[in-house]
Amino acid sequence: MTSIKGSVAVVTGGSRGIGKALVDALYRRGAAKVYATARDPRAVTHPDAVPLALEVTDPASVTAAARQAGDATILINNAGVLLSASFLGSPVEDVRREFEVNFFGPLLTTRAFVPIIEGNGGGHILTMHSVLSWVTLPTVEAYSASKSALWSQSNALRLALRPRGINVTGLHVGYVDTDMAASVDAPKTSPGSVAEQALDGIEADAPEVLADDLSRQVKAGLAADLAALYPQLATAG
Repeated sequence: MTSIKGSVAVVTGGSRGIGKALVDALYRRGAAKVYATARDPRAVTHPDAVPLALEVTDPASVTAAARQAGDATILINNAGVLLSASFLGSPVEDVRREFEVNFFGPLLTTRAFVPIIEGNGGGHILTMHSVLSWVTLPTVEAYSASKSALWSQSNALRLALRPRGINVTGLHVGYVDTDMAASVDAPKTSPGSVAEQALDGIEADAPEVLADDLSRQVKAGLAADLAALYPQLATAG
């Protein structure tokens, strides 16, 4: 079991939204230290957090951050980007950017912190997935694909890291009340609720956390015919 109390955590994208809520929740549960990363560490506002500059797509930046956070026992891969890139209508550079941040970014940080966490006696990695790991929409095609690839990455790393004393949790969410979903007119989960469920998952060593009804419904629908997730297929001529 992974204990939050006394742990040293790194939260990527820790200056706002779910990342900020995670930093708050970690300290409430007794974490000894939390490194909150941001491209500009001045954006980190929690009074006890350790601001840490990090650009997750830059290997040199990731290496420097890992060097500074050498006492870490928990890594939370939260940083991400949504550019609303489509496969046919957007510049390929936008599609590639979503993969660089959402897939390769967590891969770089995980590769950098695994030896640190292992050397500190083991610990935990939690990675922010999405309900869009399992279903896609016309406005978020590249984002969904990058999160689906990240889900597969976590499944592979979970198997590879467990023998090394590191457990991996994937966090799936639908609409959360953050800047990313500001234009969405639908029920939203609070960042605080997502953070608390995420930490519950870490402490239970849960492989996955489904933080809202939408995620649970879509996950349950994966075994059904594709038309259950994409109703438009049922009427296609």
